[in-house]
Amino acid sequence: MKDTRVVAVLGARQVGKSTLLEQIASTERVAREIVTFDDQAVRAAAASDPAGFIAELNTPVAIDEVQRVPEVVTEIKLRVDRDKTPGQFVITGSANLLAMKKVKESLAGRAEYVRLHPFSQGELSAVRETFIPDLANGRFPAVFDAPAGRKAFIERIARGGFPEAQARSQNRRVRFFESYVDGVMDRDLATLGDVTDRALVRRLLGAVASISAQELNIEGLSQKIGAPATTLRRHVELLETLYLVRRIPAWSSNLLARSIKRPKIHITDTGLLAYLVGADDRRIAADAQLGGMFFESFVAMELERQISWLDDRPQMYHFRDRDQREVDIVLEHRDGSVTAVEVKSAATVHRSDFRGLALLRDKLGSSFKAGALLYTGASTVPFGDRLAAVPLSGLWS
Repeated sequence: MKDTRVVAVLGARQVGKSTLLEQIASTERVAREIVTFDDQAVRAAAASDPAGFIAELNTPVAIDEVQRVPEVVTEIKLRVDRDKTPGQFVITGSANLLAMKKVKESLAGRAEYVRLHPFSQGELSAVRETFIPDLANGRFPAVFDAPAGRKAFIERIARGGFPEAQARSQNRRVRFFESYVDGVMDRDLATLGDVTDRALVRRLLGAVASISAQELNIEGLSQKIGAPATTLRRHVELLETLYLVRRIPAWSSNLLARSIKRPKIHITDTGLLAYLVGADDRRIAADAQLGGMFFESFVAMELERQISWLDDRPQMYHFRDRDQREVDIVLEHRDGSVTAVEVKSAATVHRSDFRGLALLRDKLGSSFKAGALLYTGASTVPFGDRLAAVPLSGLWS
């Protein structure tokens, strides 16, 4: 806000955007007022006269859930074009405003976008994570005597990072996520376009949950759900705009030309994932296949949360070639260097588990900085040049 006229705080519903605004307003005195378009009267006033509504606001001001009256964004543009003072508006949205063409065009060059995720495990543990920059410098977390086995982490994974879910029992979390999904489907879909079949979008969300951490095959989903692939492709984009799913593109280089191009898809929070697939803690712990899905999505989304606050933000990919050699997460840094993470929910590892990581290391040479295999064992164990098995808790401890 010190150098930007408009700051847009984006994130899923219920991640704490409004709470964050209130805390900033009370401690930093950067917003005299917070207005929310969740309030029906306020929303009606803004929709009926966007120009007058924005003209009457005293800045600095925060506007919550701005996607519900997108017409005001054009008026914000006009106001900050007349007065280029930084820090005038903070706006929030439960939908990705960058996906809304009118908003994106109006705020181009005038706004900075800040993504607010559900809590990371480091935030919940009051620890500042350094996993990604350490790995980029060739360092692995030195973890010893960590809790071992899937059961040691199931509660964290099944709870996820939504603030409202943290103090709830397992049964009460189910009620929260049930209301959460219903609210998104009933309220937020309407702000993104003409969605005539909300039940189809809901079925698609459930179908995506069943393949979280797998490659996205739209044609396969089309056969499973019984809906046209073109429709499902558009609806997946809507779910991503609402921060419910995240597509991770495939990574390749000229040295690895036989790579597969399909993206992987993840549900963005494992607490939400547990609700969508109807799995409780015991089932996730007992079912190795289900556990593998949960652990990989958990790690991918934890890394995305950590990336969001870094100055040097790597791009996240996955890798698989036609010989079935794969790496769950590839991080490509701005200087061209690469780090990689493989995820295994077992407490023991073998050299064969490093097949994909070793391929990247050997093909990329010095640009490959480090490869970590995150597992549920107790200690960090070196596995050759620039490779190590790291306990899952090394992500945040």
